[in-house]
Amino acid sequence: MQTLLSQDIFPSVAVFIADRKAEFDLIPIERKAVLERLSGYARARIIDGKTAHLVFICTHNSRRSQFAQVWAQVAADLYNLKIKTYSGGTETTAFNPRAIESLRRVGLSIEVNGTDEGNPHYLISYAQNGARMSCFSKKFCDEPNPRSGYCAVMTCSHADEACPMVIGCDLRIPVMYDDPKVADDTVEEVAVYDQRSRQICREMLYVMDSTSKSI
Repeated sequence: MQTLLSQDIFPSVAVFIADRKAEFDLIPIERKAVLERLSGYARARIIDGKTAHLVFICTHNSRRSQFAQVWAQVAADLYNLKIKTYSGGTETTAFNPRAIESLRRVGLSIEVNGTDEGNPHYLISYAQNGARMSCFSKKFCDEPNPRSGYCAVMTCSHADEACPMVIGCDLRIPVMYDDPKVADDTVEEVAVYDQRSRQICREMLYVMDSTSKSI
């Protein structure tokens, strides 16, 4: 199977991904069981000849769900899988600039697209000639997110509790992450955001690796 690592992925991103793939043993067994539910959904859709749509949902769609959308898409492309990722919240805020800077530190190319200063739209790329992801804060039911035929991946407990029903999803899976917001404006801020980005990248790579093995 051809991967992005054989193409023109940015060198620093390739190193980051290789390091995260080497860390699969750091994922607890019980956590892997949850992640494999997600890979099972994606695998079934792909085997059925369809694209698997994954919507990552968190309250503000500003940090964890954005990290998950980005790293899940990079990982899906890495394994050449028919998967499209999205993110949304129970309310709209903005893609937090601390999360943006964490992704920039990895080596992703990030450009502002548009003039909405309150909720900037970003174009994110991981390779010289790769597709660019459009990322911004939105409600999970807002365009361009799908209205039906998708897996809702709940990345925070508050959103999971606030959304007793996610209309249109085929499956709802809680894949919770600690909020890096706790470190905002502290000396630990950079370390905590980068740690959460690494964890989410590692786990999304695991999901796509598991998905690819049975197709």
